[in-house]
Amino acid sequence: MAKIPKRRKAALAKVDPDKLYSLDDAMALVKEANYTKFDASVDLHIRLGVDPRKADQAIRGTVVLPHGTGKTKRVLVLCTPDKEQEAKDAGADFVGLDEFVTKISGGWTDFDVCIAMPQVMAQVGRIGRILGPRGLMPNPKSGTVTVDVAGAVNDVKGGKISFRVDKFGIIHSSIGRVSFSSDKLLGNANELLSTLQKMKPSSAKGTYMRSVTVASTMSPGIKVDSKTIR
Repeated sequence: MAKIPKRRKAALAKVDPDKLYSLDDAMALVKEANYTKFDASVDLHIRLGVDPRKADQAIRGTVVLPHGTGKTKRVLVLCTPDKEQEAKDAGADFVGLDEFVTKISGGWTDFDVCIAMPQVMAQVGRIGRILGPRGLMPNPKSGTVTVDVAGAVNDVKGGKISFRVDKFGIIHSSIGRVSFSSDKLLGNANELLSTLQKMKPSSAKGTYMRSVTVASTMSPGIKVDSKTIR
């Protein structure tokens, strides 16, 4: 059996795997239980009482985290020439159309979010087989298919994230970095959780928010008492 490094052993010792922590305490503990030397991501894993196979229960949407994600997202905007300067002024990292469709066709995906105008979706559709599996395909529900390219870029740069339930009924989402204060992590967590509460499908039966766990990239999972979620 491989020996557990001292730093990891110390982190594991801080978390009781059988205890349900308040959301406030969990946000403080996830910082203490992190043992990496880099600024790790802090993620929420939320198991919902939904059946993702049913269209009305396939939860997906967006939320603007009040304190951002701590990560600078590289944004590609595919648009008509008259909107290029607007996208650049808003802070888009890559702007254009034909040249980027060609680059992506060749396998280039060096960006985090792709925003497209409705008018160019025919061209974007040709690279859907590349963008789709990587979660990069523009979608009206996530606000990434829009004529307001500047607004969309500002939202992404300002902390807007997309989320969607997986086939097991779980949503995995980053809410910041371990360098964030526990108050900022708490604020971001509350924003995501309250958004999900509002999206509860009327057809979902039983407990909606079945479990919530918070963890950094390398920390043990910390179970949250759902009764403490505001």
